[in-house]
Amino acid sequence: MATSPLSSINNIVVLMLENRSFDHMLGFLYTAQGNVSPTGAPFDGLTGKESNPDSSGNAVPVAQIQASDANAYYMPGSDPGEGYSATNSQLFGTTTAPSPANATNQGFVTDYSYTLGWEAQENWSILPGTTANDIMNMFTPATLPVLSGLATGFAVCDQWFGSVPTETLPNRAFVNAGTSQGHMDDKTEKYTCPTIYSALSNANVSWSIYGYSEPPLTRQDFTDTVDADDSHFGLFTDFQAAAANGTLASYVFLEPSWGAAGNSQHPNYNVALGEQLIHDVYYALRNGPNWKQTLLIVTYDEHGGCYDHVPPPLGATPPDDSVGEYGFDFTRFGPRVPTVLVSPLIAAGTVFRVAAGTTPLDHTSILKTVENRWGVANLTARDAAAQDVSAVLTLATPRTDDPLAGVTVPVAAAAADVKLDTTIPSHLQQVHADLLSQLPVPDERGGVHSTLPEMKTSQEYSEYIRRRTAAWIAAKQSHAGATKVR
Repeated sequence: MATSPLSSINNIVVLMLENRSFDHMLGFLYTAQGNVSPTGAPFDGLTGKESNPDSSGNAVPVAQIQASDANAYYMPGSDPGEGYSATNSQLFGTTTAPSPANATNQGFVTDYSYTLGWEAQENWSILPGTTANDIMNMFTPATLPVLSGLATGFAVCDQWFGSVPTETLPNRAFVNAGTSQGHMDDKTEKYTCPTIYSALSNANVSWSIYGYSEPPLTRQDFTDTVDADDSHFGLFTDFQAAAANGTLASYVFLEPSWGAAGNSQHPNYNVALGEQLIHDVYYALRNGPNWKQTLLIVTYDEHGGCYDHVPPPLGATPPDDSVGEYGFDFTRFGPRVPTVLVSPLIAAGTVFRVAAGTTPLDHTSILKTVENRWGVANLTARDAAAQDVSAVLTLATPRTDDPLAGVTVPVAAAAADVKLDTTIPSHLQQVHADLLSQLPVPDERGGVHSTLPEMKTSQEYSEYIRRRTAAWIAAKQSHAGATKVR
């Protein structure tokens, strides 16, 4: 039996960012080269001729975001529609998917126009001058030199799709558990299904989840991670230390910071801060002793309402027997998201995709890669049907060059200068705080409170998340100590 290329990998590290489509971040990667990589591989990027109709039927062409543009790193200016209905609107021009669900991807401008309308009425954060046409503005390699440098210097996946055509938490459930248990929106904050983490623990394979400056939200999203030992969780500084010391777990999942002043790259937050995060993750690994045996996967949970020209494929395998919300049957994927594979065992200029007519790459390809590397059983029918990324590892001898050598991380204007209110708590901060409030923590009267205190700012949420997590961990340890004494 042939040895899998994955046998050379002892550490798989995943950085999952927020709400950006493939075209929006990497569509212009090889446009100047006729959408052909230096290795001669075809690349499914933008030609510059793509467009979407506005509400009057006028064609709005794709445009390039230049670093010198006003508010360049805060594009598209507000939070586009990202839920199931909005995604249908973007893909089909109607909030209800037709049958068969063959997408045209011609509803992005009109859906963004609708979204801007209701966001204005509800006083959402919209940068001055934002219009519906801005959804057709795309970053270039020059504006995103870190992400683009890794994409050209290692491998870019131009046919990697979100697992479901909807928003954040269901897609993050798929990357962690291979299912969203039928859920199709962020109203469900916690899942009871087994995760890859419990599967790895059962196989005696090490794993870690790191938040950025706050304890990781992912821990609170699943029953089995809530119950896991505290040693599996930490902050980005802990990740950097483990990478430097050569003590990284076999599988590592990284979160960005979720606030509006953070580095998640969620629209309309500062994309340049996310460039810095990607840079820091890469160099933490590259400068550590385990670099030669490491695979880094940089991806995004969902497209976030940002334009992409490729219709999501049909033929997805339903993960389980869960009844889908809104009548969704889990047989089609979400829009493309940027995904870059980084390892010294990957040839520069690689465009990685699977064979036409086979199951496309999606978030459960991460699960399949981890499962195949360490002999862990599949979690659901979806990851059982998924393809891993082992074929991207084509080099027998690790490379020593650095594709980011000489690259300068972009710096954007301060949020205050672009009139972005970063004091507003993000949706995921609110989710995180709500989940933490439900944990058993004794209060000063000896009871257990489960009501969120009144909080208005991002900073208040951040402080509550840190304080509540610490109190919960202390209560657990105290209980464990008392039980041991008895």
